[in-house]
Amino acid sequence: MPTKPTWTARTSTGPEDACPIGPVVDIVFSRWTTPILWSLHEHGRQRFVELERRISTITPKVLTQRLRQLERDGLIVRTYHPEVPPRVEYEISDLGRSLAPLFAHLATWASTNLDTVEQSRHDYDAKAAR
Repeated sequence: MPTKPTWTARTSTGPEDACPIGPVVDIVFSRWTTPILWSLHEHGRQRFVELERRISTITPKVLTQRLRQLERDGLIVRTYHPEVPPRVEYEISDLGRSLAPLFAHLATWASTNLDTVEQSRHDYDAKAAR
């Protein structure tokens, strides 16, 4: 007779154990990562100034930091063209492009549910104000 596997409680309950997608959320859903990846996916290869124009509320310093981190994570590719003046372009990598179905699903969820979320917030705030 086969033995039943037993469940053993983990002694560690760190965030990585509680939510295995936590590291993905940290990488992909930081404040500026999503708009950068979305822009590169929607509009293709772009120079720094083009990204800066499309994401008008980001500062140049933060855009530079996020682009470096996204390149380090393998989600974008930076191409340096040694011309006069030098030219640098950014494009989404295959790894970054693999997130497109996730973003599409989230966009569908948002269009379906954000009105409900807003109504819930309104109801909650109205109840708290009483």
